[in-house]
Amino acid sequence: MVITHGSMVSHLAQKIGRVLGVSAGELTFLGQAAQLHDIGICRVRAPEIGLLGSYPYIMHGILGREILEAEGLPRHALVCERHIGVGLTEDDITVQELSLPLRDMAPRNLTEEIVCFADLFFSKYPGGLEKMKTPARVREKLSQFGEAKLQIFDRWLARFGGAFD
Repeated sequence: MVITHGSMVSHLAQKIGRVLGVSAGELTFLGQAAQLHDIGICRVRAPEIGLLGSYPYIMHGILGREILEAEGLPRHALVCERHIGVGLTEDDITVQELSLPLRDMAPRNLTEEIVCFADLFFSKYPGGLEKMKTPARVREKLSQFGEAKLQIFDRWLARFGGAFD
């Protein structure tokens, strides 16, 4: 599941990168980071998608960061940590009482934003791994997290949506 999901996200992320004209080196990194962004799910518990680890699902980003830092991939590791939703702020963590360290985990550069955006369009649920969600469906899912999150998505859609043409 993580390989299929990562491949779908990687394909879309690289397509966005090509449309934006990112360098060949950055395009390679983008593909790698997108493929690895969910590696932390190997340690989380979400039986509905076949994950039998011991940590809460929300921790998969920081767990992925730990794994990739241990493997000597610090840039890839930050993409893992910063890809949840449209990014998590300290305020999000506090208000939602999330089981996460209190620090900003929002994307800070173009590559992180692209992976975060591309990830929103693909599920990890069986039967839906290769089905791309519509922007309307992504907006609907994000709406539960407030207007500020929708505004981030809308900005990204305006910037990256050319890859859908």
